[in-house]
Amino acid sequence: MQTAAAETAPAGPAARKAALRALAARSDRKGLARLAGHLALLAATGALVLWSRGGWALAPALLAHGIVLAFLFAPLHETIHRTAFRRRALNDAVARAAGFLLVLPADYFRAFHLQHHRFTQDRRRDPELAAPPLDSRAGYLWHVCGLPYWRERFTTTGRHALGRVTEDFVAAGLRAGIVREARLHLAGYALIAAASLAAGSPLLLWLWVVPALLGQPFLRLYLLAEHSGCPEVADMLANSRTTLTNPLVRTLCWNMNLHSAHHAYPAVPFHALPAADALLAPQIVRRSPGYLSVQREIWWSFAR
Repeated sequence: MQTAAAETAPAGPAARKAALRALAARSDRKGLARLAGHLALLAATGALVLWSRGGWALAPALLAHGIVLAFLFAPLHETIHRTAFRRRALNDAVARAAGFLLVLPADYFRAFHLQHHRFTQDRRRDPELAAPPLDSRAGYLWHVCGLPYWRERFTTTGRHALGRVTEDFVAAGLRAGIVREARLHLAGYALIAAASLAAGSPLLLWLWVVPALLGQPFLRLYLLAEHSGCPEVADMLANSRTTLTNPLVRTLCWNMNLHSAHHAYPAVPFHALPAADALLAPQIVRRSPGYLSVQREIWWSFAR
């Protein structure tokens, strides 16, 4: 169904492309405002965890904090595209900080993700399709629990720290930087763990480790909706899914639920994606009414 905004979109392809190019303007102000909101929510959920320790509210507080923490993937994703802010240095600084918290080093993730954009849904060249496809409900549940993510992240980062960067999508000129980045990550984790043990403080567990484990399944579910069940074709408006959702999720994911528009025009920053989605609405092939709907579709696909 076309939205009201789509009905007022420029009629011709040339006019539509010009309008989309105009949406690519980046803004430090808008990026910092969205980042400040995300960090304020993270601080609020963290404060709730600390306040509720020893009480019945601890479990929901940890879960809420974990979800907000896991969705730091959104600013990481936006900054590795360098569209969150106008200044490149600001994009790179935020990407490194978010990547550290998610055990997803920014330089490596940029190489991985840009390859995914070049070859989306290409079974041979899209690194997101390198793992065996989910073909059973047991496999789906194992993927969604998040443990495979953490295993892969520490295994890959450890291998990179040893100097073994074997991924074919990493250019030779980037490999030394990725090795250095992995070593800095592991050294940072070791230093923080040692300081926590020396201080006898459980804050590392309450504010980072446990929430990260609890929040990761929600990020897995969100990411599964981006391409699962979409055809393996080159058309970005067909091989990616747009998922309608509520304002809270849109805020947490930095509008990346509008994934078809993002894949078709990755230079468009998060704050302009709703306008891009409206312009492209008549051409978007997969538009789902919500994330629960997508997960139901995936779940029942195994029965078929």
